[in-house]
Parts: sequence; C-alpha cells; structure tokens
Amino acid sequence: MAAPRSLYLEDIAVGDRFVSGEHALDADQIKAFAAQYDPQPFHLDEAAAEGSLFGGLAASGWHTAALTMKLFVSAVPVAEGLIGAGVEVTWPKPTRADDILHTESTVTEITPSRSRPGRAMVTIETLTLNQSGETRQRLVSRVVMFARAQG
Repeated sequence: MAAPRSLYLEDIAVGDRFVSGEHALDADQIKAFAAQYDPQPFHLDEAAAEGSLFGGLAASGWHTAALTMKLFVSAVPVAEGLIGAGVEVTWPKPTRADDILHTESTVTEITPSRSRPGRAMVTIETLTLNQSGETRQRLVSRVVMFARAQG
C-alpha cells in the first residue's frame, strides 16, 4: 500500500531528509528493462558486457532512474504528488545485478513563488545507494509543492 500523501509546503524545511525502502535488482530485471527501453549489449548480455567499458552487466541509467523514482515517490509523501519541474541526473558508477538499492533524499532549497501564492519550487537531492552505501545515481529535482488550502 502506498504511503499517505500528507506533506504540504509548510510541513517541510531545508535539511529535511527522507530514506526509502529497498529494491533488490537482478540480471533478469536489467535485461527485461533493457530489451524494452535501452537495448544495448552491455545491458542485455553478460558476455558482451564483459568486454565493454562497464566490465560486466550494467543496468541502463534509465532503469536506475525509474527505480529511483519508484523509491523516491514512496519515501517523500507530498500531498498533491511529486510534480517535476526539471532534474539533473548523474550516474557515477554503474548499477549492477546484485545491487540492493535505496534512496536518501534531502531538501536543499525552497523558493516561494512570487506570482502564485501558496506554492513554491522545492529542490531535493536524491542519492540512490547500493547495499554498500555506494552512490549509483545522483538526482537533483525541482518539484512544485503547495501549501494547504486556506479556508
């Protein structure tokens, strides 16, 4: 069951931190995602991946991003949903078939709207980490958040 969506703008502050649950990744998941969305040899075939820059089977960065979104949404219970306004994403190390991923998200900036009272642009840095604490993805998101309705 999804976490209740309960956080409004007045419920958050710079420095707030959210930690997700875990997702265990395996080779079948990597290959299934790649076959549908990123069909490159280093995502589809262990032998081909061995001779690649990755030196072994690696998840697509977009697979890591999709898993990050799943974990991020489950961990950050924004009342009206996470409405994205842009992201910066980097993949410092490849995600592997034996990785158990979780996210750690930190509110880094809150910029109230000058033209639309009751909303703000919130910047959140989300690190996707494996079971050893190694960063597999860094995502800096700008999301729109709303204050509780007055009335």
